[in-house]
Amino acid sequence: MTGQLDPVIHPTHRLKICAMLDTGTPVEMSVIKDTVGLSRSALSKQVAALVDAGYVNQERSHRDSRRIWLTLTKEGKKAYRAHVQALQEIVAGSIQPS
Repeated sequence: MTGQLDPVIHPTHRLKICAMLDTGTPVEMSVIKDTVGLSRSALSKQVAALVDAGYVNQERSHRDSRRIWLTLTKEGKKAYRAHVQALQEIVAGSIQPS
C-alpha cells in the first residue's frame, strides 16, 4: 500500500471537510457547515482538530469578522491525498495478505 490512512482525517466529517478544501479555493465555514450538515459547535470541533494537526488554516474576513474562510495547508493537502489513495487501494483490493 503506497497511501497511508491518517487518523486525523479519517473521521467522516473531517474527510468531507478536506474534500471540500482540496480544490485549493478558500471555502467559507458556513458553506461547509451547510454542506456537511453539522451544527456550528460540532463543525468548530472538527475544524479545530484539523487546525491543530496543521492541516487547515482559518482566516477571518476583514469586512465581517463573523465570516471565517478555510484552506488546506500544503501538509494538509499531502495528508488528505495520501489518505484518499489509501482508501482507493483498500477498495480496489490492492492490499495483499502478508
